[in-house]
Amino acid sequence: MPEASAPRRRPALRRNTTILGSRIARLIFASNLAGLAILIIGAMVLNEMRAGFVASKQQDLEAQAQIFSSLLSDDATTPEPGLSAEAARQTLQRLNLPERVRARIFTPEGELIGDSYYLSERVDVTALPPLSEPGLLARTGRDLSEWAGNAFDFFSPRRSSEALRSQSFEDEFEIAALGGQSASQRFSDRGKRVISVSMPVQRVSAVVGVLVLEASDIDEIIRAERVALVPFIGVAVLMAFITSVLLTLGIARPLRRLALAADRIRSGASDKIDVPLLTQRTDEIGDLATSIQSMTEALLERIEANEQFAADVAHELKNPLTSIRSAVETLERVKDPDAATRLRQVITSDVKRLDRLITDISNASRLEAEMTRLPSEQIDIARFVRDVVRTYEGIGESESAVHVSFTDATMGARLVVRGREGPLGQVLRNLIDNARSFSPGGSTVEVRLDQTNDGPRTIARLTVEDSGPGVPPDKLETIFNRFYTDRPKGTAFGNNSGLGLSIVKQIIATHRGKVWAENRTEGGARFTVDLPAV
Repeated sequence: MPEASAPRRRPALRRNTTILGSRIARLIFASNLAGLAILIIGAMVLNEMRAGFVASKQQDLEAQAQIFSSLLSDDATTPEPGLSAEAARQTLQRLNLPERVRARIFTPEGELIGDSYYLSERVDVTALPPLSEPGLLARTGRDLSEWAGNAFDFFSPRRSSEALRSQSFEDEFEIAALGGQSASQRFSDRGKRVISVSMPVQRVSAVVGVLVLEASDIDEIIRAERVALVPFIGVAVLMAFITSVLLTLGIARPLRRLALAADRIRSGASDKIDVPLLTQRTDEIGDLATSIQSMTEALLERIEANEQFAADVAHELKNPLTSIRSAVETLERVKDPDAATRLRQVITSDVKRLDRLITDISNASRLEAEMTRLPSEQIDIARFVRDVVRTYEGIGESESAVHVSFTDATMGARLVVRGREGPLGQVLRNLIDNARSFSPGGSTVEVRLDQTNDGPRTIARLTVEDSGPGVPPDKLETIFNRFYTDRPKGTAFGNNSGLGLSIVKQIIATHRGKVWAENRTEGGARFTVDLPAV
């Protein structure tokens, strides 16, 4: 059975119970949201600029409409009351209107009296595109603009309440014809966004005409805003590209390196995972690399231990088999009855040794499987040791029998260790049986439980003392090797396989403890087991 080494000490893995508690998760969230945040901020800034511009344009048109309406009331109205068409056109022609602002004068019945596009010398009427149904691209742009405006109004209710209403020219004209003032934004026949203000022209309190001012330069401003959005988009795309590269270098590439290292080990090209740059990281990738490295080293050690175990088993089985074969071959040629009897005894002894070896190897394999499958639990070590020692009561009532006694020096304190009862019971029985086999008849094997400290840790210390010949000083560590046995002369051959103390060392190592042997000053051996207490 392979001998397990003590587990390596390594930093405890950081366990995060929340998604954003992970450093890599925070990196992924931050990097993916960075570009989006830039676009959102840019869009909000441009939307605020657009809304401010529309409001400013409306106020400007309203102020101009009030001034022009007053001029028309003074210069183009007649005493009837009424509105002089010729005077209205002359007044409209004298107005200093911006190129993108159009002024029209209507009678209250809707008849067009004057249009600044046809009266102003700065406007080339022949260059104006003919009135026609807007094309697919214009209609699509208009629909998208209206949808975006509605969506922005939904998420910005305050701005929505201040925004211009979208209504038809007929509705706007009807309000002005009734003496009210109306403003709206809409799309013209050419697909352009238009801000319109309709103002009544009054003589005293009678409405004699309607002045309509329209500004059609909104599309140029929006187009300029879209151009201004291009740098934000470029920065966002660049940020997304940079973060993608960082994520690739920080996550995908290290995982690929771990996969390649694992493939090299699987193919036999390497015997370990050597990724020092990854194991030095302080995030989950570093934890994963360290865990895989530790797991690989443990597996390789286990494979080497299995190979060594197989070689040791073959060697131990080969010795009695060779002895048996030699005795059988010699027995065929021996004529002396006494010599034949001695050869048969040798064969019988070697068969017993083989049976003992096979039994111990089978038990060791079963014990290893139990340590892998059975979960650990909290054990009251004083009660547990007392129960095991009681199984030796009544064994051998003669004066030459070796007795076992137990002393609990924990002063009534409840000392608890975490482990598996089956394997720990095997440890205690192996140590007691080993001590009894070396003790002279009539002596006592002392089992003692103490509580001690190893720095901040509490330790449950179990000692088993005998009154035998002790252990040679140069063999205090060798006795824990597999198949090692050094029995006094006269001990029955084949009764010991040399696996008992090896199994003890393996089990204690899996329980994060340690075991060692020493000689007592008054004679005999002492085996000490330290187990960390809970």
